[in-house]
Amino acid sequence: MQPTSRPWLQSLEAGDPILTYFSQWSVISLLRQPAGVGAWGLCAENNPAGFLESKSTTCARFFKNLADSCTLDPALNPASYYNFTVLKIPIGMTDPQNMKFQVPVTLVSEAGSPRLAGNTCENVVSQVIYEIETNGTFGIQKVFVSFGQTNLTVEPGTSFQQQFIIRFRAFQQSPAASLLGPRSGNPGYIVGKPLLSLTDDISHAMTLLRSQGDGTCSVKRHKVQFGVNAMSGCKFRLKKLDCSHLQQEIYETLHGRPRPEHVGIFGNADPAQKGEWTRIFSRNCSVSAMHCTSCCFIPVSLEIQVLWAYIGLQSNPQAHVSRARFLYQCQSIQDSQQVTEVSLTTIVTFVDITQKPEPPRGHPRIDWKLPFDFFFPFKVAFSKGMDSQKGSVSLILILCILLLGLLILETK
Repeated sequence: MQPTSRPWLQSLEAGDPILTYFSQWSVISLLRQPAGVGAWGLCAENNPAGFLESKSTTCARFFKNLADSCTLDPALNPASYYNFTVLKIPIGMTDPQNMKFQVPVTLVSEAGSPRLAGNTCENVVSQVIYEIETNGTFGIQKVFVSFGQTNLTVEPGTSFQQQFIIRFRAFQQSPAASLLGPRSGNPGYIVGKPLLSLTDDISHAMTLLRSQGDGTCSVKRHKVQFGVNAMSGCKFRLKKLDCSHLQQEIYETLHGRPRPEHVGIFGNADPAQKGEWTRIFSRNCSVSAMHCTSCCFIPVSLEIQVLWAYIGLQSNPQAHVSRARFLYQCQSIQDSQQVTEVSLTTIVTFVDITQKPEPPRGHPRIDWKLPFDFFFPFKVAFSKGMDSQKGSVSLILILCILLLGLLILETK
C-alpha cells in the first residue's frame, strides 16, 4: 500500500505523538516531555509530547556522583534537546531523509554546555521550553527551544528539579517578529545600537566573547554595537574530544549560537524580507598546509569586519551595512602536549566607506581687466582745448560703447 493511500499519514490530530529524526544515527523517535512519577516525582523519560497539547511538567533528578554526571548525563546538556529534527507530518517517517518533511529545532537563546569548575557543575539545564508553530492538521511548521540553566554544588546525593514546557501556537509567516527585540534604527542604524543578524528566520543581535571572573569563557556574551569597534577574549578549557568536535565547539564559542548567517542592511530589517539582509562572508582556517598527523588545527581568533556607509539626503543621512565577513585565525596543538586551555579573541571593526559628493558650484565668472593705459585717451582729450576735444568725441563714444558692452556681458 502506498503512503499516499493512508490518510492518517497526511495529517496530525490532537494528541498524536510528535516524531523526531536523528540524522547521525538514522533513527526515528518521539519528542518527549519528562514527567514526575512516584512519591519522589522522579523524571520518567518515556513520556511522549502530544500534538496540540500545551502543558508543563516538573520532575526531580538525583545524583550519586554529580562530578561524573555533570558532563556525561545528556539530561543536563542543552544539546540533547535540539540535536534532532521534527517531522512535519507522519508521512515523513516513510522518507525521513527528505528535507521537506523535516523541521529543525531553532535555538532562541544562548545555552552553554555543562562543565565542572571546581566543586560546581555549571550550565545545568533546569528548564526547557518548546514553542511549536502548527498549520492546523497539516502539521508542524516551526520549532523553537529556549533554556533555563543553573549551577549545582557537587556533593553526595545532589538533587534538583527540571521543568519542561511545550506550547503550541498558530503558524505565522514571520514567526521571528514575536521574538525580535527592539529595532536598531528606522531605517538607518543608530550608533551604539545592536548589530542585527539573521539565522534561518530568527533575528538576533550579533555577539562577542565575554569572560567570567576567572577569565574563562562565559555563556553570556557582549552585543556588537553598531559603529563601535571592540575586542574581547576569554580562556577556553579544552575537553577530551576528537579534533573535529573540538574545532566545531570552538567555532561555535567564537561566533555564538546560533551562528549568524546574514546581517541586517538597515536597523529595521524585517526577517521575512530576505532583500533586507546581506549574507556574511566567512573564511575558516585553511588546513591544507598542515603536515602533522598528530596535530589539531583549532581556531583561536575571530575578526568581524563590517563595511558601512551613509546614504540618502545630506540633510538626513541613513547608516546602512554594505558588507560583513568573518575571518578566523587558527593555531595547531599536538596531542602529546598537555594543553588544558587556550586564549580566544573576538574583534569587531566598522569601516566607513561613505562617498561624499562634491559640493555644488556656480557658473564660472568672466575674469577680465582693463588695460593699464585704458583712460589715457580721456586724459589727452580733457588736457587739450575745445578744438582737440571735438576731434576725439567719436573715439570717446566708441570706447564708452565697448565698456558698456563688457558690463552687459558681466551681468548676464
